[in-house]
This record gives sequence, structure tokens and C-alpha cells, in this order.
Amino acid sequence: MRPDPRATDAGSDPGAPLPSVELDSSRRTVNDVELHVVAAGDETDPLVVLLHGFPEFWYAWRAQIRPLVEAGYRVLVPDLRGYNLSEKLEGVKSYRVRESARDVVDLLATENRDVAHVVGHDWGGMVAWDLGLRHPEVVDRLAVVNAPHPTAYLQQAAANPEQLSRSLYAVFFQLPWLPERVLQYDEYRILERGLRGTAAPGTFPDDELARYRRAWSRDGALTGMLNWYRAAVRYPPIPRSERVDVPTLIVWGGDDTALVPALAVDSADRCEESRLELLPETSHWVPREAPTRLTSSLLEHIDRE
Repeated sequence: MRPDPRATDAGSDPGAPLPSVELDSSRRTVNDVELHVVAAGDETDPLVVLLHGFPEFWYAWRAQIRPLVEAGYRVLVPDLRGYNLSEKLEGVKSYRVRESARDVVDLLATENRDVAHVVGHDWGGMVAWDLGLRHPEVVDRLAVVNAPHPTAYLQQAAANPEQLSRSLYAVFFQLPWLPERVLQYDEYRILERGLRGTAAPGTFPDDELARYRRAWSRDGALTGMLNWYRAAVRYPPIPRSERVDVPTLIVWGGDDTALVPALAVDSADRCEESRLELLPETSHWVPREAPTRLTSSLLEHIDRE
């Protein structure tokens, strides 16, 4: 299905942070879910899909959109299901990673494409891994930022007490309704602290956090966002294969409070062709803290013949 030209609300004034790039905001029905998608660049250029994570939305990739377009790429940045302006579906099962991977496969069809470069961070990175494992035919080159290969994560969580302790916050997210109440308290104070407290100073200024609060406050958004964690426990992503055959770039901020650095190495070991870039003094929020370095690495990776 082609984009609905009537859908023009990008949710957070997309032209303001990117004044020199024309952004198209649309709603597209894919895999029986309506996604909000921001697009930029010539429709005939090679396609790059950028996938955000928790608790962000398409705006997380704003620093990468313009350089990719100027380098000759068409860029699609969806709000993942449950986030911001995308549809909030009922039930935890709707938030399985495999369903979001299918969303991306169908999203390519809205551009009349069979293949794209796929880049994912955090939960968007988990979707990217699933695409590389379950739908390699649609992925030209894969890039993952601070998101572990699913098998690597399960093995580290089972054998490494440090990783298990870092993942305990996700246990709280399994509870019904209470996490929503806690995260919503005092205008999302805990979510804001979760961002600022795990990032370098100045990474999330007040004006940008105001954009995030608007995204979090949409009806059903908190439950949709948390259901990603609930679905991962109830319906673990078990790929058809543990090996990724498509060329893969892994960029990893070593100062990640939720994921041990060993996951980066373990993940790279599960790729037939991989390149690993470790950024030891960068936190989980690589697209925000090291935007120029990340964009340069992405362009070098996807420009290779």
C-alpha cells in the first residue's frame, strides 16, 4: 500500500531539527498494523531503513537522516508498533519481534522495493537481527547499534551474573499496569532520569525531552512500549538460524549500563561477515552521543560494493 498523502503529522515538528531536509510524514498499513513513517530523499535512491528503540521514536535518528540523504540514499524511519503515532495493538503477543520484522518487510513493499540496508538501535536492533536471520533476502547490509544477537544475549544472561543483574529492570516491566503507573508518575520523571542517568551530560536537553514526553503521553503508548519487553519473555525470539549471512556492522558503546561489552564480541562471532566498532567511552545512546562517528561508519559500511 502506498503512503496516505493526507497523513502529515510527524508528531514532533520534524522540519524544526532538520530544516534543510524535506521530510514526508505518512501512515502506512503494513502487516495489519498502521505505522507512522518519516521519509526523506529521492524515491529512486538506494533505501536505508532506520529502526529506533526504547523509549524513543523516529526522532532518535534525526542526526543521521540528512547525511544519508546527502550521500544519495532514500531514508525511511518508522515509529515502531506501539510507539508515538504508530498503532497501539491489543495484547502482548502483537509485540513479538518477529511481527515487527514482518512490518519492515511489508514497509519495503510500500516503496516498491525488495531489499534495503537496515540499521537498528536497541529494540530496533533486535528487529534488525531478526530480519537478518529470518528474512535475509530483504537485507542488503545490516547495521546494529547496542543490541545483542538474540542467542548471544540468552547465553550471556544464563552464564554471566553481571548481565543478569543489568537486566533486572526488565523483570519489573513484566508486571501488569504497575510499570505504566510508575513511569507515568510526575510527568515521566523516571523515564527522563533513565535517559539522562545513563547518557553523557547534555545528551538529552530539555527541549528534546519535551518531544519525548509528547510521544510517551499518547493513548496506549506506554503499554505498547512495555509490551515489547513482555513479549520477549513470553514469546522469546527464536530465529530459524543462529548465523547471519548478510554483511553486518556492529557499533557498540562500551559504557552501556544495561548490556555487557562481551555481547558485542559474541554477536559479531555469529555473523559470517562482520565488522565490530567498539566505542569504550560512549554509552548505550550512540546515535545521540556519537552521531558523526556513527554516520561515517554506516556510510562506509553500506557504500561498500
